Amino acid sequence: MQEFKCALPMMLNRTLDAVMPEFRKIFGQFGLTEQQWRVLRVLWETPELSSHELSSQTLLSTPSIVGVIDRMERKGWVTRERSNIDRRMVVITTTAKGKALRKKVAPILEQAYNALESSIEPAEWRSMLQTMQKIIDHDQVSKRG
Repeated sequence: MQEFKCALPMMLNRTLDAVMPEFRKIFGQFGLTEQQWRVLRVLWETPELSSHELSSQTLLSTPSIVGVIDRMERKGWVTRERSNIDRRMVVITTTAKGKALRKKVAPILEQAYNALESSIEPAEWRSMLQTMQKIIDHDQVSKRG
């Protein structure tokens, strides 16, 4: 068996522990949680999604996404409406306030991403991302098969 501290799950957890404090600090400046950031980040790319699609894309459970959306709606960042096509589906969209938040937070986060990315060689960065994607792809294939 592999040494515990070198096991992939532990390495991934330790990597998150190394990376996330800087991002959490930035989120905190804007009153955002990590979960709220994930939702906004997805909605900024796809302006209207069902709560189920948001759950899938943000990797937040369906019960969790409901609470996250509740809090975001109270802050005026998103709205939710029942679909006209399927009344069981709830559609989430960003508000003008949610879109304006992007203009404030994105440049600061971009600086943090750039600093992180520049901490290793560009080829190593690309290789790391490609390797992670291979693991994700393998997992998705094995779940289907």
